[in-house]
Amino acid sequence: MERVWPNQYANHAEATRDVTDYIVGFYNSVRLHSKLGYLPPNAYEPHMAEKQPISVSENT
Repeated sequence: MERVWPNQYANHAEATRDVTDYIVGFYNSVRLHSKLGYLPPNAYEPHMAEKQPISVSENT
């Protein structure tokens, strides 16, 4: 909402394009997230991929 509310879009496609650009260009690559150790999602994901997965019990 913080992205869409102050803007007036000509149509749905323009709004979709703007929100997608915001998510890909800023939210995922620049904006720091406290739950991710103050890293942007694009930096956090490869960091977590390097870790070994936790073992899960074979008993169900």
